[in-house]
Amino acid sequence: MVFLSETLRYSYSTELNREIAQRFPNVMTHFSPSVKHSTILISISLTSAKQNIKLLKQLFIFVLILSTTGCVQKQTTQELNISASAIHALDLPGYPDFLAADSNWVWVTNVDTIQKLGAHENKPILSAFAPGICGAPVVAFGSIWAASCSENSVMRIDTNSGAITARIKSGISDPHGEISLAAGAGSIWILSDKNGILSRIDPASNQVVAKIDVKPNSFCSAFGFDAVWVTNTDDGSVQRIDPTTNKVTATIQVGPIPHFLAAGEGGVWTLNQGDGSVSRIDPNSNQLVATIDCQSPGTGGDIDVGGGKVWVRSKKGRMLQSVNPIDNSVDRIYGPLNGSGAVRVTGKDVWVTAHDVNKVWVIR
Repeated sequence: MVFLSETLRYSYSTELNREIAQRFPNVMTHFSPSVKHSTILISISLTSAKQNIKLLKQLFIFVLILSTTGCVQKQTTQELNISASAIHALDLPGYPDFLAADSNWVWVTNVDTIQKLGAHENKPILSAFAPGICGAPVVAFGSIWAASCSENSVMRIDTNSGAITARIKSGISDPHGEISLAAGAGSIWILSDKNGILSRIDPASNQVVAKIDVKPNSFCSAFGFDAVWVTNTDDGSVQRIDPTTNKVTATIQVGPIPHFLAAGEGGVWTLNQGDGSVSRIDPNSNQLVATIDCQSPGTGGDIDVGGGKVWVRSKKGRMLQSVNPIDNSVDRIYGPLNGSGAVRVTGKDVWVTAHDVNKVWVIR
């Protein structure tokens, strides 16, 4: 028995198995895929001891060509039209941008406003005044927590009345608002200084109760797996913070210029603006275990998890796509490109914004 180990660029072995069977009928193959390392071990059993070395050389060359070109295994994913696929679409004047999930509803940021939307409502359920609102807000502790770039603070907004009940002078790491807040461990978390400060807000007192040193030019945070996760755009890494000690416990290298991130569906996922890839971190080992070529480079964009998928929003390459966390493959792509926007999952629904065309879609 001869063993070949090649790094293949695609995750499924059925097409390769078929190709080898057609071209080499006297050779039996067995595949042992490893999603973690993106490799496939091919065990080749020669059915006849008299088969000459020429056949074996041909097989080696054939597998090598396949593994480097990806001509077999490549799964063509047809682009779906998002308007045709949507169960609901809403024209929303202004600048509908970032989203926050709230049970079966979402809140969308707009010009000095945040608006509550329902999947079958043709207009906002509630519009709340939110001066200078920017970045991705979060819903927790009966409130919406959103950054105000004009006030350099965090606003606490009541989800029932829409009234601002507190303003916390935390600071904002990115004055342009490309940030995200997180909720977990009884706290709200925000990157509050571009020099590298993660601030922890106590919702009981509406006060900053801790400032944690992280790497500079960190703008986005997410909470999951009993930890806070922060992307570092300068050196392409993610830092893990233990909320019980307020200390960084791990730094993991990911793709270039990681910005927005999400935690769930078995991993921590970063959208890397440098090359348009998505990195997957295993929270058990604090190791990078997969890099998915999502072809979504450039600024802006968004990422979220839910419903057994990872959802990636971008203004370049692909407008929206879903990644299957079972095999780290892109399994759905939506278009056409509509500028930048956001994505959030609520139950079975996936919400998508496009602020350049004043549109909000719901797909399922």
